[in-house]
Amino acid sequence: MYKIIKKEVLNPTVTKMIVEAPLVAKKAKAGQFIILRVHESGERIPLTIADYDRKEGTITIIFQVVGKTTMLLNQLEENDLIHDFVGPLGKPSHIEGLKKVCVIGGGVGSAIAYPVAKALHEQGSEVSVIAGFRNKDLVILEKEFAAVSERFYLVSDDGSTGTKGLVTDILEQLIQQGECFDEVIAIGPLIMMKFVCELTKKHHIKTIVSMNPIMIDGTGMCGGCRLSVGGEVKFACVDGPDFDGHLIDFDEAIKRSATYRDFEMHQREAACNLFHKEV
Repeated sequence: MYKIIKKEVLNPTVTKMIVEAPLVAKKAKAGQFIILRVHESGERIPLTIADYDRKEGTITIIFQVVGKTTMLLNQLEENDLIHDFVGPLGKPSHIEGLKKVCVIGGGVGSAIAYPVAKALHEQGSEVSVIAGFRNKDLVILEKEFAAVSERFYLVSDDGSTGTKGLVTDILEQLIQQGECFDEVIAIGPLIMMKFVCELTKKHHIKTIVSMNPIMIDGTGMCGGCRLSVGGEVKFACVDGPDFDGHLIDFDEAIKRSATYRDFEMHQREAACNLFHKEV
């Protein structure tokens, strides 16, 4: 069992939890993830490690309440226990030797982008961060990003905060201004990462994306997280989650991500009805 040390609501749909997990914190690195079960008969879901504290033995997770399990997780409070919390899983982000990097986060994907930006900053890299959200009410980690970047650009779809537009608008402006990045790291919705990669491919800038497909066991056995990368089948849980974005078949990934959308919606509705009856 793993105790929730702190819980914080970041916006109406996104929650941050700090979880006591000393063995995970001991080996965690930026880019890796954990798999948890809320209770003994619950489903397994992957969540990226948003931060870690080796001294305190804690792991920070940030999640969006979109399905049954994240809804059940969100019902837990401080000092409650999570049944399983396994990790760190996946390969850490490869950041060694990078001197100038642009890190792009989209929506709740910014929670995944933050530990990468932080690790780059701590190793002395020059970091530019572009974070995009639909509107000002959904913004997360603004102060945290500003603290680990030389330049921080906030954009929103409706212009209610930062600059109105898309993350690709800012990235293209920076490239046109002569910024020469060793690498672009993009993490967020699949469609966002696809268009970032289309832009950087034109300018021959290496681009890494973090993929979060359907995942069950996290050890490469189930094959649920398979992706087409450069014409080869890769498993996000053991080969990733980071991949060369120019090699990803995004159209296939987007199609597969919607496979269980209706089922997940029905499960969430059933859990909501059960919760309201209990209340």
